Amino acid sequence: MIPIAAYADRLSVRPGETIHFHVANATGAALQARLVRVICGDPNPAGPGMRLEPVPEEVHALAPAEPQSVPRGSYAAVDGIGERLDGGFSFTCLICPTCFNGNEQAIVARQNRIDGQGFALLIDALGRLRGEIGDGHGGFSHVLTEPSLRERRWYRVWMIYAASARTLQVGYRQVARDGLATASGSDTRTLDSAATPNSDGPLLFAAANHVAPCAHFNGRLERPVFQRDGVPSDLIGAAPAAQAGDVLAEWDFSQDTSSDRIVDLGPHGLHGTLRNTPARGMTGCHWSGREMCWRHAPQDYGAIHFHEDDLDDCHWPAAYAWTVPADTRSALYALLIEGRDAAENVPFHVVPPRGRATADIAVLASTFTYTVYGNHARLEWGSDPQWTRAWERQSSEWGGYAHNPAAHPEYGLSTYNNHVDGSGISIASWHRPMLNVRLGFLTFPFADIRGSGLRHLPADTHLYAWLEAKGYAYDIVTDWELHHEGAELLSRYRVLCTGSHPEYHTRETLDALTAFRDGGGRFCYLGGNGFYWKVALSPERDGLIEIRRGEGGIRAWAAEPGEYYNQFDGEYGGLWRRNGRPPQHLSGIGFTAQGVFLGSYFRKRPEAGDSRVAWIFEGVPGEVFGDHGLSAHGAAGYELDRADKRLGTPEHAVVLASSENHPPESPWVLVPEEILSHLANWPGGTTEELIRADMTFFETPAGGAVFSAGSITFCGSLLTNQGDNDVSRILNNVLQRFLDPAGFAMPSRKGTDQGVF
Repeated sequence: MIPIAAYADRLSVRPGETIHFHVANATGAALQARLVRVICGDPNPAGPGMRLEPVPEEVHALAPAEPQSVPRGSYAAVDGIGERLDGGFSFTCLICPTCFNGNEQAIVARQNRIDGQGFALLIDALGRLRGEIGDGHGGFSHVLTEPSLRERRWYRVWMIYAASARTLQVGYRQVARDGLATASGSDTRTLDSAATPNSDGPLLFAAANHVAPCAHFNGRLERPVFQRDGVPSDLIGAAPAAQAGDVLAEWDFSQDTSSDRIVDLGPHGLHGTLRNTPARGMTGCHWSGREMCWRHAPQDYGAIHFHEDDLDDCHWPAAYAWTVPADTRSALYALLIEGRDAAENVPFHVVPPRGRATADIAVLASTFTYTVYGNHARLEWGSDPQWTRAWERQSSEWGGYAHNPAAHPEYGLSTYNNHVDGSGISIASWHRPMLNVRLGFLTFPFADIRGSGLRHLPADTHLYAWLEAKGYAYDIVTDWELHHEGAELLSRYRVLCTGSHPEYHTRETLDALTAFRDGGGRFCYLGGNGFYWKVALSPERDGLIEIRRGEGGIRAWAAEPGEYYNQFDGEYGGLWRRNGRPPQHLSGIGFTAQGVFLGSYFRKRPEAGDSRVAWIFEGVPGEVFGDHGLSAHGAAGYELDRADKRLGTPEHAVVLASSENHPPESPWVLVPEEILSHLANWPGGTTEELIRADMTFFETPAGGAVFSAGSITFCGSLLTNQGDNDVSRILNNVLQRFLDPAGFAMPSRKGTDQGVF
């Protein structure tokens, strides 16, 4: 773990509200903390450098920061089981283990391993089913089955404790889904007279030892049942004269899917709570494929997928707090924490008081995107020693952020990574240190050809620094406020600008942006790959965001068949394009191609000289512009968006300029949803024609307008030559005109009163 690690309880805060900072301190020294306003978070000496303005207010120290652990691993806890199992019980459950990694993994347990009390049904390090029960002497008696289970197969497992006969039996039977012969195994052991299943604490599913949960299960559990005495009802045929016991508890994991609650159908209502948010809405043992949505066939979606590396909250105590003064300006801020030779920074946004705007321009900070990418461990780390050394060298030489998420998986990885069992990470949380959401964090090294190599929050500070340099007053609002307050939040602004990468959105944020645009707002989309993926927010806990990567899109992993619907809201997930809202519907352009972090330039289209749009290029006389910048050394790079009327680009939209001549050393590819086969693309153009960024403009019926840059690296070109450059002039022209109270007129077309929008 890193010497000082921290996170805030929220990513945005209003004047009068309090933000708390949770800190783990392994330095052994006292810490110092101070607040700064962030003007630029790029350490590249070729740009403005790290520009941090001291904030005179002091942060309030709540308690000394101490070393902390990270409680990874999801499981379920059930209170109230008490001594109901002492007289004998049978337990049965459907399981699908997904990763045998040499560690034991608990299916169910109620035990205190330190004192040798209780019982557990586990899979051992070799993949064998093992039952254990306290022997009454501080240890455990064990029953072990042969042969081993296999990964990604469904089994019905059982554990039977017969108190009167003093026996413990465990067994499994593979569930046949294809009619073929199935594997099975069981074993029984006679116990010492002192053996007892009794222990204190809750019953756990997918973990053992409630005092310090461990032995986390990787895989799916479905329909666990406890019965008194007897044997599980479905095993009666295998045990002549056996009788089923009375049901004590039966948990139906298909109920309350959007919550962290598990429901007991038994007579005692022994409902439980999930910890660390495992994946729900998962296909179960008997999923038939007839229904694809868990809401439509809950009986097919009775499984929960647990992982040993799930993490939704570090639960560290708060070490600092700041109540934001009423006169604090809206901007990006950070808490800087130092101790001995270690340092940490925690960025956060101060947004205006509710119901007020302090400027005509609002910048939308994409905190959903920051969180979804939080702790993205890139594959190059470790697998490419040259890349790793270059990152470490450049971060050190520039005074950038010192820690890379790939070297610290203990804080949980991003939804661009996989769990230890290979399944995709679908839940992201900001209640943990997000090492790449830090001032000075470099995503890509090799500055000689790629510039600063920034993405997301640090890259968005290029826009903040430019606005400050040009004297523009602006507020910051985040997608969190936009989701909860809708169009009303934006109604007081004349202009709304995005940052470099507003990729992840909810239905509520898209609705609010559309309403702002259609209500006469002036919208500047200054990035690329925006409005692309659909996400859902937890209905119970702030800071948890879900993504299902289904059917199309450039993806780090793909959701399993039947699992394209979000657990948090029950809606179809995946691309907004698959949900009937391609990005072109909002901004006129949408994601078309991706390469490595190398940029190119734009060339004006003939339409750029039209009187409707010529003002955009005042002071930019040449045909080519943007062949420079702190991001990829070009205004058109890495991820590109293009216009497409079939996907929603308005008929009257003007493509002002398009990128060309993208560096050949970058393996540019179309997004998968554009590709029909190895011979044909969906739009019909060649691959080379479709790999381009389209800078686009159009008016809206209520007097508003939209300017879309078309590239994720556009904002990185604003600061070249201290902001005196062609890209800077273009954006300055746009903002000056967008701030003008005079509305924009829709162009007329023959046969209609106005252009089609």
